[in-house]
Amino acid sequence: MDFDFSPDKLALQERVRDFMQRLVLPSNRDWHRYADEGVYPLDVIDPIAAQAKAAGLWNLFLPALRDDEPGTRLANLDYAPLAEIMGRIPWASEVFNCSAPDTGNIELLHRFASPAQSARWLRPLLEGEIRSCFAMSEPDVASSDATNLRTRIARDGGDYVVNGRKWFITGAAHPRCELAIVMGVGGDDGANPSADAHHRHSMLLVPMNTPGLEVVRNIPVVQHRAIEGHCEIVFRNVRVPAANLLGEEGAGFAMAQARLGPGRVHHCMRSIGQCELALELLCDRALERKAFGAALSGFANLREWIAESRIEIDQARLLVLHAAWRMDRDGNAAARTEVSAIKVVAARLQTRVLDRAMQVFGAMGLSGDTPLAYLWTWGRAMRLLDGPDEVHLGVVARRELARARERRGVTADYLVPPRRG
Repeated sequence: MDFDFSPDKLALQERVRDFMQRLVLPSNRDWHRYADEGVYPLDVIDPIAAQAKAAGLWNLFLPALRDDEPGTRLANLDYAPLAEIMGRIPWASEVFNCSAPDTGNIELLHRFASPAQSARWLRPLLEGEIRSCFAMSEPDVASSDATNLRTRIARDGGDYVVNGRKWFITGAAHPRCELAIVMGVGGDDGANPSADAHHRHSMLLVPMNTPGLEVVRNIPVVQHRAIEGHCEIVFRNVRVPAANLLGEEGAGFAMAQARLGPGRVHHCMRSIGQCELALELLCDRALERKAFGAALSGFANLREWIAESRIEIDQARLLVLHAAWRMDRDGNAAARTEVSAIKVVAARLQTRVLDRAMQVFGAMGLSGDTPLAYLWTWGRAMRLLDGPDEVHLGVVARRELARARERRGVTADYLVPPRRG
């Protein structure tokens, strides 16, 4: 296990960092100006994205990228620090065609799409011509257990018909969103009623302009403005050709699990980048602000917050890099427990570090004059997005208990019984 990056990978990190500093950061005010007006800032994003593509800073997230596809093939471990750099400005990943949920959807299509599906959907996504969403979560069931899903996918001759309701579907309101990958249960009682709960789900490729598909509302997250969107979508007798089935009937649950691993590494590294920014802002504020005749940096409790934040950020980064390394070496499935662990750690880290920074900024930290309140909300949201903390803790605990069963009795020799007599 070696987290020293090669000279060419370090040079790539510097290129991304320089691109962010020269082109993305100076455009941040314009992005927010559009967003404040309720307009998705394509006028800001598109010119920068064109320069990123021309510079070869494109589709950096996909290890399986083929030679004939646009982008730079990187291992998960190589991409992780780039995601951290991009994460300092939440909208920046779109500039590099590395934003969720497209990254996960591209990986799904890469692994399971037919040649015709790839030509219709994968290639335009890789080129950055369209966007997509992944429609899994539902309002009427606990979607953290995907066996609960109630959206129905019924075969009708040469078509599939979809009926159901989804919500918090990221990206569905993006002006270029043309595709929804919809996960549901086959038929009224499942495509195969005798199948176990994990083999009843399928995925369909549904164009967003299909009759019967309605984006009901764009749901603000923690009351922040909704631009790109986390939408509620209703499917009423939405009919698509059978050729729009992604993969095989009944394989949707396994495909969804395969999709989530790399995306969680991306999310976590973006979180770490945001925590680094928060710590930098905290330290600058502590040095320049005075209270009771002394700089805030002189107060012992602030020094502890700074030290604790540095230690926790570095710990989290190492844990995420380890998960990425494990995925590269052993595959996504083998790293499932490590990925669950980083998902919990990064989300909790972000709320802690951002909370400290907001406290040092005082009332200003609650306002839109700094990015802190916005970034805090995303830390809080991450404790639910892509699975709640409790589910991921359960994954980690199950592996520990499995190990304990395998070594049952080994710890007995460490116990010191009381002397008798």
